[in-house]
Amino acid sequence: MFTNKANKIFQDVIEKYHVVNTVDQPFKNAYPESNLIEHLLYRKCWIDTVQWHYEDIIRDPNIDPVAALTLKRQIDASNQDRTDMVEYIDSYFLEKYKAVTPKNDATINTESPAWGVDRLSILALKIYHMNEEATRNDASAEHKAACQKKLDILLEQRVDLSTAIDTLLSDIEKGDKYMKVYKQMKMYNDDELNPVLRSQK
Repeated sequence: MFTNKANKIFQDVIEKYHVVNTVDQPFKNAYPESNLIEHLLYRKCWIDTVQWHYEDIIRDPNIDPVAALTLKRQIDASNQDRTDMVEYIDSYFLEKYKAVTPKNDATINTESPAWGVDRLSILALKIYHMNEEATRNDASAEHKAACQKKLDILLEQRVDLSTAIDTLLSDIEKGDKYMKVYKQMKMYNDDELNPVLRSQK
């Protein structure tokens, strides 16, 4: 199943990040571009993992305002990278299934396969960090018990989401579903579409 591979890669990425555990550490993809989907999944989860920790840092109530603005720009850039990676992964699936002719009664899904993969990557981060909280030595028994309950739900959610993604890919392969990719038409990064940026030209 595709998600078995994806979940394993996501786990590897998150564990690799936490060896050094800083947002500015160098990135090295464990997979060459010739292993395209593995390469894309690894990069996607690394972006998500760094951004997860950006989001922690920016919530520091004592953060320097100038540093916060710099970090906000980094988060904006990370969000764009994340979106780009989703589109690359969907392009991979479009290429993989390009020879499939959808059946006459084929239907479209509410989200593309790669946006499901995006949710799966974020879910891997939630599971990792909730497990940290559920097993934290300096936490109270009540805290650990509450986090364990949440962790159990997250693990169940991963099974359900993985099953849904694998089913969608199977349906596309059989022609029961078809996929379309709508490029993200974000306006706030475009100096022609964002009136504030346009006014600075």
